[in-house]
Amino acid sequence: MKVRVEIDDSLTDKEIVIKAPKYDAEVAQLYDAISRQSAKVQSLVFYKGDSEYYLSLDDVLFFETVDRQVHAHTAANEYAIHHRLYELEMMLTGQFMRISKSAIINLGNVFSLTRSVSSVVVKFKNSSKQVYVSRRYYKPLKDRLERRG
Repeated sequence: MKVRVEIDDSLTDKEIVIKAPKYDAEVAQLYDAISRQSAKVQSLVFYKGDSEYYLSLDDVLFFETVDRQVHAHTAANEYAIHHRLYELEMMLTGQFMRISKSAIINLGNVFSLTRSVSSVVVKFKNSSKQVYVSRRYYKPLKDRLERRG
């Protein structure tokens, strides 16, 4: 199977086309996976107090679990979200990556990695917020950031 991405700045929305010689189980599985992924990500709701918010995922710096509750952090705010981290990990696009047992970050908003003897800290663009990277995730994170940049 070949995978190809074409960028066309005349488009106003993303479009995924599956080309195949016949409609078989593999094509059906791809179609179902893409359809489920698209529906899940579009239905992400953020909560603060009694209000529901519908934010762009580009605004999210990271998701973090604190006291069994998942929080989404933007540069200025923090919102509750009614999903577990493992669910978010499956739902979110390739711009997000798990960096510890309790955090998933948006790679597009990473400003720096600061490594010390005991830890690695991720800092974000236009924010004073930061989060710690587990040793297990440091090398994959560094590799993804280098490939992106």
